[in-house]
Amino acid sequence: MSNKVVTFGEIMLRLSTPGFSRFVQSSNFDITFGGGEANVAASLSQYGLESYFVSKLPSHEIGQSAVNHLRRFGVNTNFISRGGERLGIYFLETGASQRASKVIYDRSNSSISEADKNDFDWESIFEECKWFHWTGITPALGKNIQSILNDALQTAKKKNVTVSCDLNFRKKLWSTEEAQSVMKPLMEFVDVCIANEEDAEKSLGEKLGSTKIEEATIDENAYFDLLHILKEKYNFSTVAITLRESFSASRNGWSALMIDKKDCSKPYRSKKYDIQIVDRVGGGDSFASGLIFGLLNYDNSRTALEFAVAASCLKQTIPGDFNHVSVDEVEKLMGGDASGRVER
Repeated sequence: MSNKVVTFGEIMLRLSTPGFSRFVQSSNFDITFGGGEANVAASLSQYGLESYFVSKLPSHEIGQSAVNHLRRFGVNTNFISRGGERLGIYFLETGASQRASKVIYDRSNSSISEADKNDFDWESIFEECKWFHWTGITPALGKNIQSILNDALQTAKKKNVTVSCDLNFRKKLWSTEEAQSVMKPLMEFVDVCIANEEDAEKSLGEKLGSTKIEEATIDENAYFDLLHILKEKYNFSTVAITLRESFSASRNGWSALMIDKKDCSKPYRSKKYDIQIVDRVGGGDSFASGLIFGLLNYDNSRTALEFAVAASCLKQTIPGDFNHVSVDEVEKLMGGDASGRVER
């Protein structure tokens, strides 16, 4: 059976301030690469799947550096189109305690945002493919990308490829109205929907009840209702919602809920982790990749959810966008070893 997974989106150059310093006091940046779907592809490769990332990157050395970074972690880059003028950039200032992290984008006119349909042969890309993953960030890049994504989804469905979507609303890329007009029609192609409470409201117009994430209050029943609404309204096979209790920028509670047609026919909540945050960027992507791996490899979907939550817990202790953990490390945490003791 094929274990080929394809993701499609933008990878960017990430420039982050050293440690916890602020933009205005930094004289240099730490450099890496990241982006929603690229982060998922990297994790899946490290879990042993045949992982492909599809995008468009400039032909110059910075574009090649992004390709090299993906290849370093085993991601197949054969279907990355080359051309255009620039690689998107995002700047990150890591928060601490009561000071939130900040992100500034410099991604206008990036190569992927100016791509056209001729850049991608979806029939070839999805040959012997098992799973296709995309996020709400990708269609926010422009109408041309929306058209390309629609072609990808049409082809994926024709080839019986399972499709997952992390709603991932980004207010700096488009408005709520724009997001809903684009995202709602695309949901007919989605089998597995991944979200948090803000994504569900901004991307699909489904508002949660009394939960106030900034006050770290969780109304579990309201989340249960939201799971049911999303599953029934869009006929998803699986819906997973991450729960982040933000006690501060440095300390979060982390768990997730899921409903499906199998072991989670009633809403199921995972174990909760109390995380001392090192880098939360990519936390949602590591959850998505963990869930994809879990659903492909475990017989029980509750186990798949626990793998996803444990994997994303570990990611938030690791600098950078990618989740540099193994299946064994995630399963060890799932099994209850959260001591953090030195392994000798």
